[in-house]
Amino acid sequence: MPLRPLQRFLKFQSAAGVLLMLSAFAALACANLPWLARWYDALLALPVEVTLGPLELRKNFLLIVNDGLMAIFFLLVGLEIKREILDGELSEPGKVALPVIASIGGIIVPAVVYLAIARGDAVARAGWAIPAATDIAFSLGVLSLLGTRVPVGLKVFLSAVAIVDDLGAILIIAIFYSEQLSIVALALGVTGLGALVLFNRLRVDRLAAYFLVGTVMWICVLKSGVHATLAGVALAFTIPFRAREAGGDPPARRLEHALHPWVTYMILPLFAFANSGVRFAGIRGEVWLGPVTLGIAAGLVIGKAVGVFGFSGLAVLTRLGRLPGEVSRLMLLGVSILTGIGFTMSLFIGTLAFEGQAADYAVAVRLGVFGGSIVSALLGLAVLRLGLGRASAA
Repeated sequence: MPLRPLQRFLKFQSAAGVLLMLSAFAALACANLPWLARWYDALLALPVEVTLGPLELRKNFLLIVNDGLMAIFFLLVGLEIKREILDGELSEPGKVALPVIASIGGIIVPAVVYLAIARGDAVARAGWAIPAATDIAFSLGVLSLLGTRVPVGLKVFLSAVAIVDDLGAILIIAIFYSEQLSIVALALGVTGLGALVLFNRLRVDRLAAYFLVGTVMWICVLKSGVHATLAGVALAFTIPFRAREAGGDPPARRLEHALHPWVTYMILPLFAFANSGVRFAGIRGEVWLGPVTLGIAAGLVIGKAVGVFGFSGLAVLTRLGRLPGEVSRLMLLGVSILTGIGFTMSLFIGTLAFEGQAADYAVAVRLGVFGGSIVSALLGLAVLRLGLGRASAA
């Protein structure tokens, strides 16, 4: 990947991490201050209705954020994954092996840790995928606190692991967290996807055409029972990565650059604000120490660190992958711990895993994600400081 696009990407993600923290703290304040709590609840329950001929879409503000705006976030994620596969760190076989193998460990081990803790609760077991995700914005935001001492190779490794994690999370959502399917709506959605693929084959480069069909596909997918955010990923994969004319600006790159500020400064902070409000008053002891809370926290803190670091070590030992230049094993351990910052994707999967269940499960998800992410951030920073200090003293 050229240096400038990488620097721009890291800058946006670091800024998003800071905004996510501020939005989460604002939501906690609103939920726990009595004079703000009723306004916060009213905002989340605010009804939103869109009618287009016979099509009707009625959701509250919270669901508009989670089902609608997050589809745009997943569109950007899809564009980033496509760019990395075609022209980035995931396009070179010599560089792709380490983050892919590390990410596989970072998905499997946290799920095993969670299930080991939640095995006795049939409902709780549905949340096994929650600690398997890494929040790329939050983790890079924390890493940026260490300044320019951090080797670029370490930032690239963390970004690549988080991107592969996102791809894994997308597959998990599609396979395990889809509701009862509507065959008619799904068939219409697939038809829309076919039209988008045809546009790609014909080298249509007008983004308006993709958005028009993509919006119809999103509505069909929303009605089908498959989670609507997956329509955003599908749309991303069909938008051309190469320009129609030599020297032109590729549609996918134009769209990615246009979406980054909106996702960074509006969509992700809104999602964090809408989904982070936990009322601490009245939370029962069994929720604080229940299998969901402990399973998520342990999965993020222990599972991600052991999975990413352990599988990375195996990759290096078997020569399937190699460490980036200037990156020590202690630095690798520190960044492996940082992958335990789950936040956005973990909260999102949590809303799907326990949809329709008692409110205690939603509270437990937030407590586990917050607790695990905070501990991972602090512990990862401490280990990285030690690793960077040793490198500078050598």
